[in-house]
Amino acid sequence: MGASKFGFSCLEKIFEMKEDVVAIFSIPEKFNISYSKNPVKNFNHKSFRGIAKKFNVPFVEITGKMKEYEDQIRNLNPDLILVIGWYYMIPKRIMDIPKLGCVGIHNSLLPKYRGGAPLVWAIINGEKESGVSFFYFAEGVDNGDIIAQKKFLITQKDTIKTVYEKAEKKALKILERSIPLIKRKKAQKIKQDESKATYFPQRTPEDGEINWNRKSSEIYNFIRAQTKPYPGAFFYNNVGQKIKIWKAKFPKKTKKYHKKPGTILNENKKKIKIVTNDSYIIITDWKLEK
Repeated sequence: MGASKFGFSCLEKIFEMKEDVVAIFSIPEKFNISYSKNPVKNFNHKSFRGIAKKFNVPFVEITGKMKEYEDQIRNLNPDLILVIGWYYMIPKRIMDIPKLGCVGIHNSLLPKYRGGAPLVWAIINGEKESGVSFFYFAEGVDNGDIIAQKKFLITQKDTIKTVYEKAEKKALKILERSIPLIKRKKAQKIKQDESKATYFPQRTPEDGEINWNRKSSEIYNFIRAQTKPYPGAFFYNNVGQKIKIWKAKFPKKTKKYHKKPGTILNENKKKIKIVTNDSYIIITDWKLEK
């Protein structure tokens, strides 16, 4: 079960490992979900139709409630359900179908950063490291037993794109090592420490508006966490135009301006300099929304 570029790469690895894939379930690029009144867009979407056709595997696109597909999944009689880059809760009745369980990858070092957009939140919060967790699904939010984890560093130059690339590399290594262990029923099951659990909500494009009352370093993190392929952090200029920001930088030494945060100090074709709570930030790549 997958609907993202990340999940697609993991599926390619599964085929490379010569595993018997009995079906591929996916979700359209625009889909309905509980936290939004209107359909949301998956900015990391990847079509799985082509790879399903290439390997002659049945392809199912989810257009209703997950529970509606229980009988179809039961008839496939899978030994294992692998969930990566997915956006719906898996009902327990479906989790219980495969004899080896239902497993998935979450892009954090569980139990930290359970919930939505973990890598985006990690960058926004200025984390210096994150990782991927391969775990058994349970009745809850990312709270099942952990099979394996791998860490990676988040540098100040990283963006959401480069962090996803790091996560993908770690995930592929985990799958290569762990799938054979699951098949032999020798995979470890480590209980998560609930006292260390943290939760973060899903994000929408509207959540990308910049609060200039934050420090320059915090705004910089906010921008790089939501740059391409995501919709981008944004602000409105003096005449109400929406400006999406793809790249920015902030000074190593702070320089306090006695101006209201959000004040544009100067603007030209190459950069926009804006006052923050403690200094300023320079926007070097942006798009004016018309």
